[in-house]
Amino acid sequence: QVQKAKSGGRLVQVGESLTLSCIGSRHSFGGYAVGWFRQAPGQGRFVVAAISWGGGRTYYADSVQGRATISRHDAEFTVYLKIDSLKPEDSGVYYCATDPSLGTFRRAPNDLKPMDQGTLVTVSS
Repeated sequence: QVQKAKSGGRLVQVGESLTLSCIGSRHSFGGYAVGWFRQAPGQGRFVVAAISWGGGRTYYADSVQGRATISRHDAEFTVYLKIDSLKPEDSGVYYCATDPSLGTFRRAPNDLKPMDQGTLVTVSS
């Protein structure tokens, strides 16, 4: 059973940076890729970034490539996503999710199981 993760939310200005954290456990993170997908009202899931178990591979959406950094600290069962130079289109509800395969984040975002209730991120101009 996936345990609930915790993540903080923000109201930020255009151009600022944002760091989201996802706190899991040995059971929820051990052996799993972890990442975030975003969902805006009336839209489907959009995977922003993900990182493999062990941290050796990462995935970034084209829209955040070069602006985002995902990292994991397995000793603390925590994964961080930092996004710089935020844009209004980065707004949405961000969900932390895990999957045994990093590929699921790329190919099948609807199969991802959220770990938390989501974090509303609003980028305001």
